[in-house]
Amino acid sequence: MSDALQGLTQSTDPNLLVGFETSDDAAVYRLTEEIAVISTVDFITPPVDDPYWFGQISAANSISDVYSMGGRPLTALNIVMFPAKHLDMGFLKEILRGGHDKVVEAGASLVGGHTVDDEEPKYGLCVNGIVHPNRIITNAGGKPGDALILTKPLGSGVLFNAVRSGKLPFKDLERDTLPSLAALNDTAMETALRFDLHAATDITGFGIAGHSMEMALGSGSQVILHFDKLPFYNDALRMYRKGETTGSNKPNQKLVAKQLQIKKALSSHEEQLLYDPQTSGGLLLAVPESQAGELIAALTAAGVQTALQIGEVVEGPYGIIVV
Repeated sequence: MSDALQGLTQSTDPNLLVGFETSDDAAVYRLTEEIAVISTVDFITPPVDDPYWFGQISAANSISDVYSMGGRPLTALNIVMFPAKHLDMGFLKEILRGGHDKVVEAGASLVGGHTVDDEEPKYGLCVNGIVHPNRIITNAGGKPGDALILTKPLGSGVLFNAVRSGKLPFKDLERDTLPSLAALNDTAMETALRFDLHAATDITGFGIAGHSMEMALGSGSQVILHFDKLPFYNDALRMYRKGETTGSNKPNQKLVAKQLQIKKALSSHEEQLLYDPQTSGGLLLAVPESQAGELIAALTAAGVQTALQIGEVVEGPYGIIVV
């Protein structure tokens, strides 16, 4: 996508506060001195065959971009691609029910949408939210001395493929992984905003390495990731060891190849976890090191299931170092 965007003129509208120049999670446009609108869109193919889980996870994934910018979602529009001739409409109803329930949980209003006939189901949301123009959180504000806190485990991409290939029973995902992916990132961000939050992004399709690279690029600093502190879903590493992978691993690895240094002895399977694409992943939060412990305690007290310091921002040419 970055190649496709090359040559497109950036808007010079002074009210456009965040565009596509920093690969951020959403655009932000100032309406008044106290209100800016956040606009984002995202849709995915089914990560699982269960339509209700699909709807919930896709909606949570779409809404997350508003949270990661420090905002509050207000409205959502359904984006639906569906093979009406080949799949029962009951399947679509369950997708939409899952999406609707998640939008309602977020306190937003589902106000319509658009549907096209397609060979494969796809579902997501166009979401609009609001934020104060002076309180926008971007992926570019990290500062040397910041600690990096992650709020969901990693490794969902390979687990989805393992279920499709029969290497992993679907019930194993239902126990821990799917509830985590369907969980909104609202509580995590509301809690983080009580601290000196310098930067945030949600971990999605580019994996932990790719999104850490975007944060490093935006801040002009280095990001250190401690591999032993990275949380992974049960069975993620085991599935890589069994030969499972995803279609995004190689592109994600190529994306960060020039900026990534691995200084820890990792097996090839462990390294692949760095590139594993997430859907509705957690937030990566940058706060001063002195506040990291207090933030982790506050996240845990608020009910966030995962809250771990996985790295830090340091001085140096932008890039990622895994230790």
